[in-house]
Amino acid sequence: MALGPNYKVKPRRRREGKTNYYKRYIYVLSRAIRLVVRLTNEYVIVSVMKFDPKGDITIASAHSIELVKKYGWKGDTNNTPAAYLTGFLAGLRAKKAGIESAVADIGLFTPTKGARVFYAIKGALDAGLKVPMGDIELDENRIKGVHISEYAKKLEAENPEKFNKLFSRYLSRGLNPKDLPSHFEEVLNKIKSSGE
Repeated sequence: MALGPNYKVKPRRRREGKTNYYKRYIYVLSRAIRLVVRLTNEYVIVSVMKFDPKGDITIASAHSIELVKKYGWKGDTNNTPAAYLTGFLAGLRAKKAGIESAVADIGLFTPTKGARVFYAIKGALDAGLKVPMGDIELDENRIKGVHISEYAKKLEAENPEKFNKLFSRYLSRGLNPKDLPSHFEEVLNKIKSSGE
């Protein structure tokens, strides 16, 4: 760490790893409506935000815990299918609030190929929100959780003890991880028919 009279301490939120002030400055100048995607250790949070000098205004928001409480989701609340469903729900709510387009705000997250933030954005796109995303290729099978299902099948055949340990949360909620793609479709249809 630099020392001496000319050392400038970075702002608190930058030191805490919460805000990239250059990106924030660009968003403020553009006054664009933002699709904000945040991933925590347990949840996915997708919000549609509008800049205001007194503080950002949330127009629409979705939290992955809602998938469990309102729509009967039995999978994890921070995996790829949950990210997609949360983005889809936020997109529907934004459309209902009269928002047609937004720009993606992934914060300090480093964009990598196949990252969950892009699946959340894809969910909002499929809900009808226009979000520029470039040429990022997303696997439809990952959206439905086919990769989790195939891994569960393989693991159950090779090591049933490890299967029970790794997928204990799924099993305790009454979902066999091998049935995740069909469960995903069921929850997606519930969200579509809910009229959010």
